[in-house]
Amino acid sequence: MLNPIQSARLRTVESFSIKQPCTVEIRAKLPRGDWIWPALWMLPKRNAYGSWPASGEIDIMESRGNAAGYASGGVNAFGSTLHWGPYTTANRYPMTHKDYTLSSGDFTQNFHTFGLQWTETGLFTYLDDPKNVILNVPFNQTFWQRGKFPSGTDNPWVGRGNAAPFDQEFYILMNVAVGGVSGYFPDSDGGGKPWSDKKGSAANDFWGAKNQWYSTWQGENAAMQVDWVKVTKL
Repeated sequence: MLNPIQSARLRTVESFSIKQPCTVEIRAKLPRGDWIWPALWMLPKRNAYGSWPASGEIDIMESRGNAAGYASGGVNAFGSTLHWGPYTTANRYPMTHKDYTLSSGDFTQNFHTFGLQWTETGLFTYLDDPKNVILNVPFNQTFWQRGKFPSGTDNPWVGRGNAAPFDQEFYILMNVAVGGVSGYFPDSDGGGKPWSDKKGSAANDFWGAKNQWYSTWQGENAAMQVDWVKVTKL
Protein backbone atom coordinates (compact mmCIF):
# COMPACT_ATOMS: atom_id res chain seq x y z
CA MET A 1 0.00 0.00 0.00
CA LEU A 2 0.99 3.63 -0.33
CA ASN A 3 2.23 5.28 2.84
CA PRO A 4 -1.00 6.04 4.73
CA ILE A 5 0.15 9.31 6.34
CA GLN A 6 1.04 12.57 4.60
CA SER A 7 3.42 14.80 6.49
CA ALA A 8 5.17 18.04 5.63
CA ARG A 9 8.63 19.46 5.26
CA LEU A 10 9.96 22.92 4.54
CA ARG A 11 13.41 23.31 2.98
CA THR A 12 15.45 26.21 1.67
CA VAL A 13 17.45 24.30 -0.95
CA GLU A 14 16.16 26.52 -3.77
CA SER A 15 16.25 29.81 -1.87
CA PHE A 16 18.84 29.97 0.88
CA SER A 17 22.03 28.30 2.06
CA ILE A 18 24.89 29.32 4.32
CA LYS A 19 28.28 28.16 5.54
CA GLN A 20 30.36 28.95 8.58
CA PRO A 21 30.81 31.21 10.47
CA CYS A 22 27.15 31.55 11.41
CA THR A 23 24.44 30.77 13.91
CA VAL A 24 21.12 29.13 13.06
CA GLU A 25 18.22 29.26 15.52
CA ILE A 26 14.75 27.74 15.16
CA ARG A 27 12.12 28.37 17.79
CA ALA A 28 9.59 25.58 17.75
CA LYS A 29 7.14 23.51 19.76
CA LEU A 30 7.45 19.79 19.07
CA PRO A 31 4.59 17.42 18.23
CA ARG A 32 3.00 14.86 20.54
CA GLY A 33 1.79 11.56 19.13
CA ASP A 34 3.08 8.02 18.90
CA TRP A 35 5.59 7.41 16.08
CA ILE A 36 5.79 11.07 15.00
CA TRP A 37 9.36 12.10 14.13
CA PRO A 38 10.13 15.86 14.07
CA ALA A 39 13.53 17.04 12.84
CA LEU A 40 15.48 20.24 12.21
CA TRP A 41 18.35 19.47 9.84
CA MET A 42 20.94 21.19 7.68
CA LEU A 43 21.96 19.41 4.48
CA PRO A 44 24.69 20.15 1.93
CA LYS A 45 23.50 22.13 -1.06
CA ARG A 46 25.85 20.55 -3.61
CA ASN A 47 27.17 17.30 -2.09
CA ALA A 48 30.73 18.45 -2.75
CA TYR A 49 32.25 15.24 -1.39
CA GLY A 50 29.87 12.65 -2.79
CA SER A 51 26.62 10.97 -1.81
CA TRP A 52 25.30 10.68 1.74
CA PRO A 53 26.91 10.76 4.24
CA ALA A 54 30.23 11.76 2.61
CA SER A 55 29.07 15.37 2.25
CA GLY A 56 27.77 15.52 5.81
CA GLU A 57 24.49 16.22 7.57
CA ILE A 58 23.85 18.41 10.63
CA ASP A 59 20.91 17.34 12.78
CA ILE A 60 20.25 20.23 15.14
CA MET A 61 17.27 18.44 16.64
CA GLU A 62 15.54 15.08 16.20
CA SER A 63 12.87 13.86 18.58
CA ARG A 64 9.97 11.44 18.90
CA GLY A 65 6.35 12.18 19.73
CA ASN A 66 5.94 9.13 21.95
CA ALA A 67 5.32 9.47 25.67
CA ALA A 68 8.25 10.27 27.94
CA GLY A 69 8.64 6.63 29.00
CA TYR A 70 9.51 5.46 25.49
CA ALA A 71 12.87 3.64 25.68
CA SER A 72 14.65 5.60 22.91
CA GLY A 73 13.39 8.93 24.23
CA GLY A 74 10.00 10.55 23.79
CA VAL A 75 8.60 14.07 23.86
CA ASN A 76 10.81 15.09 26.77
CA ALA A 77 14.06 14.42 24.89
CA PHE A 78 15.89 15.13 21.65
CA GLY A 79 19.22 14.37 20.02
CA SER A 80 21.79 16.37 18.03
CA THR A 81 23.96 14.54 15.51
CA LEU A 82 26.51 14.95 12.75
CA HIS A 83 26.40 12.33 10.01
CA TRP A 84 29.64 11.75 8.08
CA GLY A 85 31.59 8.94 6.48
CA PRO A 86 32.84 7.77 3.08
CA TYR A 87 29.81 5.52 2.49
CA THR A 88 26.54 4.61 4.21
CA THR A 89 27.70 1.67 6.31
CA ALA A 90 30.75 3.68 7.47
CA ASN A 91 28.62 6.50 8.89
CA ARG A 92 30.40 7.50 12.10
CA TYR A 93 27.48 9.45 13.57
CA PRO A 94 27.68 7.69 16.99
CA MET A 95 30.98 9.55 17.52
CA THR A 96 29.23 12.90 17.07
CA HIS A 97 25.89 12.44 18.80
CA LYS A 98 24.41 13.68 22.09
CA ASP A 99 21.00 13.28 23.70
CA TYR A 100 19.30 15.74 26.02
CA THR A 101 16.36 15.15 28.38
CA LEU A 102 14.38 17.84 30.17
CA SER A 103 14.38 17.66 33.95
CA SER A 104 10.62 18.21 33.94
CA GLY A 105 7.86 18.62 31.39
CA ASP A 106 8.32 18.04 27.69
CA PHE A 107 8.94 19.84 24.40
CA THR A 108 5.26 19.89 23.42
CA GLN A 109 4.28 22.26 26.23
CA ASN A 110 6.29 25.36 25.32
CA PHE A 111 8.31 26.82 22.48
CA HIS A 112 12.07 26.26 22.70
CA THR A 113 14.99 27.58 20.66
CA PHE A 114 17.09 24.91 19.01
CA GLY A 115 20.38 26.48 17.95
CA LEU A 116 23.59 25.83 16.06
CA GLN A 117 26.81 27.85 16.18
CA TRP A 118 29.18 26.90 13.38
CA THR A 119 32.64 28.38 12.86
CA GLU A 120 35.90 27.44 11.14
CA THR A 121 37.16 25.85 14.36
CA GLY A 122 34.12 23.75 15.28
CA LEU A 123 30.39 23.66 15.81
CA PHE A 124 28.00 23.12 18.66
CA THR A 125 24.26 22.84 19.13
CA TYR A 126 22.37 24.29 22.05
CA LEU A 127 18.97 24.60 23.67
CA ASP A 128 17.51 28.06 24.37
CA ASP A 129 20.89 29.63 25.24
CA PRO A 130 24.34 29.16 23.66
CA LYS A 131 25.63 28.39 27.15
CA ASN A 132 23.41 25.29 27.26
CA VAL A 133 25.51 23.23 24.84
CA ILE A 134 24.18 19.86 23.67
CA LEU A 135 26.65 18.56 21.05
CA ASN A 136 30.13 20.09 20.76
CA VAL A 137 32.42 19.02 17.90
CA PRO A 138 35.76 20.87 17.64
CA PHE A 139 37.54 20.75 14.29
CA ASN A 140 40.83 19.85 15.97
CA GLN A 141 41.52 16.93 13.62
CA THR A 142 40.24 15.81 10.25
CA PHE A 143 37.11 13.71 10.15
CA TRP A 144 39.17 11.07 8.37
CA GLN A 145 41.46 10.84 11.41
CA ARG A 146 38.49 10.94 13.76
CA GLY A 147 36.69 8.11 11.98
CA LYS A 148 39.53 5.54 11.92
CA PHE A 149 38.19 3.98 8.74
CA PRO A 150 39.43 0.60 7.44
CA SER A 151 42.62 0.55 5.42
CA GLY A 152 41.99 0.69 1.70
CA THR A 153 39.01 3.03 2.09
CA ASP A 154 39.02 6.06 -0.20
CA ASN A 155 39.15 9.35 1.67
CA PRO A 156 36.49 11.70 0.19
CA TRP A 157 38.00 14.69 2.04
CA VAL A 158 41.67 14.21 1.08
CA GLY A 159 43.55 17.49 0.84
CA ARG A 160 40.84 19.47 2.61
CA GLY A 161 40.92 21.07 6.06
CA ASN A 162 39.77 19.72 9.38
CA ALA A 163 36.21 20.99 8.88
CA ALA A 164 35.48 18.94 5.73
CA PRO A 165 32.77 17.92 4.96
CA PHE A 166 31.34 20.70 7.15
CA ASP A 167 33.07 23.44 5.16
CA GLN A 168 30.49 23.97 2.41
CA GLU A 169 27.10 25.61 2.06
CA PHE A 170 24.20 23.89 3.82
CA TYR A 171 20.48 24.59 3.58
CA ILE A 172 17.79 24.27 6.26
CA LEU A 173 15.21 21.48 6.37
CA MET A 174 12.34 21.37 8.87
CA ASN A 175 10.57 18.03 8.69
CA VAL A 176 7.86 15.96 10.33
CA ALA A 177 7.95 12.29 9.41
CA VAL A 178 6.03 9.31 10.79
CA GLY A 179 7.35 5.83 11.51
CA GLY A 180 9.78 4.53 8.93
CA VAL A 181 12.09 1.53 8.73
CA SER A 182 15.45 3.26 9.27
CA GLY A 183 15.78 2.09 12.87
CA TYR A 184 14.98 5.45 14.43
CA PHE A 185 12.13 3.64 16.18
CA PRO A 186 14.03 0.42 16.95
CA ASP A 187 12.22 -2.90 16.84
CA SER A 188 13.90 -3.82 20.12
CA ASP A 189 12.45 -0.87 22.05
CA GLY A 190 8.99 -2.30 22.29
CA GLY A 191 6.56 0.39 23.36
CA GLY A 192 3.83 -1.22 21.30
CA LYS A 193 5.50 -0.58 17.95
CA PRO A 194 3.03 -2.13 15.48
CA TRP A 195 5.43 -2.81 12.62
CA SER A 196 8.84 -4.36 12.02
CA ASP A 197 11.63 -2.69 10.06
CA LYS A 198 12.55 -6.12 8.70
CA LYS A 199 9.20 -6.85 7.06
CA GLY A 200 8.04 -5.57 3.71
CA SER A 201 4.54 -5.05 5.11
CA ALA A 202 5.53 -2.21 7.49
CA ALA A 203 3.09 0.36 6.08
CA ASN A 204 0.21 -2.13 6.11
CA ASP A 205 0.98 -3.24 9.67
CA PHE A 206 1.27 0.36 10.84
CA TRP A 207 -2.08 1.35 9.36
CA GLY A 208 -3.70 -1.85 10.57
CA ALA A 209 -2.87 -0.83 14.13
CA LYS A 210 -4.37 2.64 13.74
CA ASN A 211 -6.60 2.18 16.77
CA GLN A 212 -3.49 1.80 18.94
CA TRP A 213 -1.81 5.12 18.08
CA TYR A 214 -4.18 7.51 16.34
CA SER A 215 -5.87 8.54 19.58
CA THR A 216 -2.52 10.01 20.74
CA TRP A 217 -2.64 12.52 17.86
CA GLN A 218 -4.64 15.50 19.06
CA GLY A 219 -5.10 18.22 16.42
CA GLU A 220 -2.43 20.91 16.36
CA ASN A 221 -0.66 19.19 19.25
CA ALA A 222 0.44 16.60 16.69
CA ALA A 223 2.10 19.30 14.57
CA MET A 224 5.56 20.82 14.86
CA GLN A 225 4.76 24.50 15.32
CA VAL A 226 7.52 26.88 14.20
CA ASP A 227 7.53 30.40 15.63
CA TRP A 228 10.59 31.75 13.79
CA VAL A 229 13.88 30.93 12.10
CA LYS A 230 16.89 33.20 12.54
CA VAL A 231 20.23 32.92 10.73
CA THR A 232 23.12 35.22 11.62
CA LYS A 233 26.38 35.51 9.74
CA LEU A 234 29.21 35.88 12.25
